[in-house]
Amino acid sequence: MHTIEYFIWFLILIGVMINIHEAGHYFAARWFDVRIDAFSFGFGTRLFGFKRGETDFRFSAIPFGGYVKMAGELVGDESANDPRSFLSKPRWQRLIIAFAGPFMNLVLAVCILTGMYMVRFDQLSNAEIGHVMADSPAAKAGIQDGDRIVRLDGLPNPTWDDVEPKVDISAGRPLHLTIDRNGHRFDTTLTPVFNEARGGGYAGWDERGEVVFSRIEPNFPAAKAGIKDGDTLVSVNGQPVHSNVKFHQITEGSGGKVIHLELKRDGKNFQVDVQPTLAKLDGPERWMIGVQAGTQVPYKTLKLSLPDALSESLRENGKNALLMEKVLEGMVERRMSTKNLSGPIALIKESGMAAEMGPAVYLGLMAMVSLQLAIFNLLPIPVLDGGTILMLLVEMTMRRDLSLNVKELVFKVGFVCIIMLVAFVIYNDLSRLLPSGG
Repeated sequence: MHTIEYFIWFLILIGVMINIHEAGHYFAARWFDVRIDAFSFGFGTRLFGFKRGETDFRFSAIPFGGYVKMAGELVGDESANDPRSFLSKPRWQRLIIAFAGPFMNLVLAVCILTGMYMVRFDQLSNAEIGHVMADSPAAKAGIQDGDRIVRLDGLPNPTWDDVEPKVDISAGRPLHLTIDRNGHRFDTTLTPVFNEARGGGYAGWDERGEVVFSRIEPNFPAAKAGIKDGDTLVSVNGQPVHSNVKFHQITEGSGGKVIHLELKRDGKNFQVDVQPTLAKLDGPERWMIGVQAGTQVPYKTLKLSLPDALSESLRENGKNALLMEKVLEGMVERRMSTKNLSGPIALIKESGMAAEMGPAVYLGLMAMVSLQLAIFNLLPIPVLDGGTILMLLVEMTMRRDLSLNVKELVFKVGFVCIIMLVAFVIYNDLSRLLPSGG
């Protein structure tokens, strides 16, 4: 792992996210003539910077995000009675200032996807099933290889980007499907089961597409047989294979017997015989040939106009926001594992891997993280913007300020909640990195 490179990409990611967020607070505060004492890129000791007007724009020692320091922002601040302090402004103005940070993260998420879709938009085909595992919920629902999902809980013509998140959050809840099989349509009900390894629902199917090999392990049978990155699997032992799960099942069930592969490279088909070896890579010992296989689902590449790209971006961000709400609901109802929550350590790895996969993947991750940051900050937890907004709404309803003791107590409770959450997600990150016992 290129740890330093991954960490740099992580710093760029959160640097953009948090400073865009703080810029929202800054410009809203300026609009309402709140005095800004400092706009810091990073935390801790001031390293260098410049002063423009009354604001110190500084770069600080700890490069994790940044902050805006407004005059009289905290109760008891010596500047609280200044007519240009934050607390001296009407509550509706303070509410807008608090909301401006998350709003800017929402705007960034929409703008990133809009720009990306104007350059390239991959329109996925309908969800076609490549393989159904034996005794799985999908098999019990009567679904077979080659079936196509034409309706999912009322959603017509879903893609796998629609299907997979829905299954993840639906453990124990029936999903109503309409299936097309060779032109004949029928309705069925599938109830995903909770899968500990996935941390959510499991249906037991895999998407249909081209199986493409990557990460060819040196000194393993695949490398010795001349298989290369990017080779596409056509068939195994004369049987067409359209699912990486099915390919791995055939390999692991080979018992070490030679398997006959038909592959495609640069538009030309060729055949190789490979004898799996019993080995351990990224998991328990099993029969393998030493390749990573992924299924590439068919799609059509388009360039969208600005209105269409904006519309698609709003739709995608809305879908992702709703999915986050459903994920949290699933965790509360114990249909999803809280192990799905990730923290900064996991994000370092994701940032680096996304950067290696290209600008489009990295920008897509940035849009998703920006959306998540906006939603997280709008949670009604004291210390967060959502907590500030909630208290302001309460005060506006009561038409008076909450007492200083109440505000201090609420702040302390919120601070403890955030510390506990941070500790929990870091624990989750570490538990994924450390080897399990046994």
